[in-house]
Amino acid sequence: MTLLNNIFWWQLADIFFFVFHLVLVVFNLLGWVFKSLRRLHLVVISLTLASWFILGIWYGWGYCPLTDWHWDILRELGEYQLPHSYISYLVLRLTGYLPPAELVEYLTVGLALLAFIMSVKVNYFSSRIR
Repeated sequence: MTLLNNIFWWQLADIFFFVFHLVLVVFNLLGWVFKSLRRLHLVVISLTLASWFILGIWYGWGYCPLTDWHWDILRELGEYQLPHSYISYLVLRLTGYLPPAELVEYLTVGLALLAFIMSVKVNYFSSRIR
C-alpha cells in the first residue's frame, strides 16, 4: 500500500508541475498583454531570465529550478530519457512530437527576450507616449 501511495503522490506532483510550468510559460510569453498583469509579468519574466542566465553560469545556460524539480519527479516515476529542454518536453507531452533541439532553443530564447522587451515597453514607455 505504501508503494501505491508514493506513486500516487509522485503522479500528483508530476501533474502539478506540468500544469504550473505550462501556465508559467504561457504567462511569460503573453502576460505583458494584459494591463492588470504587466508589473507581475515584468517581475516573473525577469526572474525567469535571471535563472537562465545568472544561475545558468553555475548550473548550465537555461537553468530552471522548476525543470530540475520536475525532472526529479519524472525520474522517480521511471522516466530517464528526458529532452534537454523543458519546452521540448512540453511539446512532446502535448503532441507526441519531439521538435529539433536547436529550433526549440532559438525560439525559446528569442520569444522570451521579445516578451521581456515588450514587458519593459508597456511598463515604462507606453504611458509616457500618450
